[in-house]
Amino acid sequence: MMGGDRIDVPSGIDPFHPALAVPVLLAVVGLGAVIAVILHRKVASSLAGTGGSPATSAAAPLREARWLARQQVVTTERPDLATWILAPAAYLGLAVAALSVVPLSAGVAVADVRTGIVVFGAAEALAIVVIFLHGWSPNSPYALISAYRFVAVALSYELLSMFVLIAAAIPAGSLSIGAIVDSQAGLWNVVRQPLGLPLWLVVSWGVTFSGPLAVVDSADLAGGGGVEDSGLQRLAWAGARAAMLVVFAAAGATVFLGGWQGPVLPGGAWMALKTAALLAVLVVGDITLARMSAQRFVRLAWAVLLPLAFLDLLIAGLGSL
Repeated sequence: MMGGDRIDVPSGIDPFHPALAVPVLLAVVGLGAVIAVILHRKVASSLAGTGGSPATSAAAPLREARWLARQQVVTTERPDLATWILAPAAYLGLAVAALSVVPLSAGVAVADVRTGIVVFGAAEALAIVVIFLHGWSPNSPYALISAYRFVAVALSYELLSMFVLIAAAIPAGSLSIGAIVDSQAGLWNVVRQPLGLPLWLVVSWGVTFSGPLAVVDSADLAGGGGVEDSGLQRLAWAGARAAMLVVFAAAGATVFLGGWQGPVLPGGAWMALKTAALLAVLVVGDITLARMSAQRFVRLAWAVLLPLAFLDLLIAGLGSL
């Protein structure tokens, strides 16, 4: 710590004052989650041929949120009520913690610590526990099955995440995400490590249990982990999931697309544009890609994706010689 109230960060990065950190992060995550939900609704309606005006697409999720907020919360018999209620808040909290180490613009970060990759990875790993507890706590068979199924998938994508992030850190010679952004001044990681970004998209779908990895709330288990959610609880879980999707889009923008770096526009604008672009890819994939069974993904991850992650790591190492 520096001066008793500042976070020790790499030179060139000025963190927010601790009193402002949480409100700023919540505002960024909250706004991003709203945009993600509206974008999801707009893309889904357009692909289905029922798309209306942008105002209609924006109003529909807001009406649904208001309806859920007024709905009575129904519980199961003998649930672990405290865990069930706190799971969405914990998931959102981990999204905020992960975003705290991501530089939002040039010299603007909440806590771009020297071990930012480790902090982000820790939040990602703890999200597995929270998602499992969300399925376990209602004392419902379908929700419990979905929780165990998710853990099997998560152990596979977590290894991908670890190797992809380490590969991105090699050219920077640092685990700081700010340093990783600086190392891309001449060439983005998506060019010199072309396998990294596609693998990161897989990880992002896994953490947010969406797209081809929608194994938590899927229809084959009658809604799975969210089958017993209702009212504000369902709204909170959906909002936290959207927030996590935005955070992983922002992380992908910094690690692979140069973050805030770019010509003419301010750094914050470039960061927002790159995050929005990756968010759009994740949303379109969530809507259009068919869900894979847990067994099939685990086989694919260990037989194909993990070797590709090793190859990505090798490319990063050779490129830094």
